[in-house]
Amino acid sequence: MFHALADATRRDILRRSLSREHSISSLAREYSMSFAAVQKHVGVLAAAGLIVKRAEGRERLVRADPARIARARLLLEGYQQLWRGRVDRLDAILADDAETAAGTPSTGSGAAEAERAAEAERAAEAGRSADTETTASTPLIEGDRHARD
Repeated sequence: MFHALADATRRDILRRSLSREHSISSLAREYSMSFAAVQKHVGVLAAAGLIVKRAEGRERLVRADPARIARARLLLEGYQQLWRGRVDRLDAILADDAETAAGTPSTGSGAAEAERAAEAERAAEAGRSADTETTASTPLIEGDRHARD
């Protein structure tokens, strides 16, 4: 899923398909790349489950899958909490080091903050691992990146 979201063109296709259904050919007109390249991007998004494709006559229509996007958002929020916890822990450790270097007796508050941050990190990691088990086997394809807005 993250591979699909890593490309700016795919994120833009996803954004456009949130508001309404689009044909792949109408999407292709919005980018300075070939129809085949846009089709490949759509394929990556579909393989990740972020968009749904359906046929209507000769056209292939795509729309975003709001439930899957909400799940991706929750997963990203878990990573955000994880990394914020790590940064908070590092800040606390650096604050203790600065106090020690300045000759100021350490109150231990930095260590307590580091422990709280580590606890938050473990909680975020536990929530994230449950979500990643279901998305780890999603195959994805590399695509081009040339959005025109």
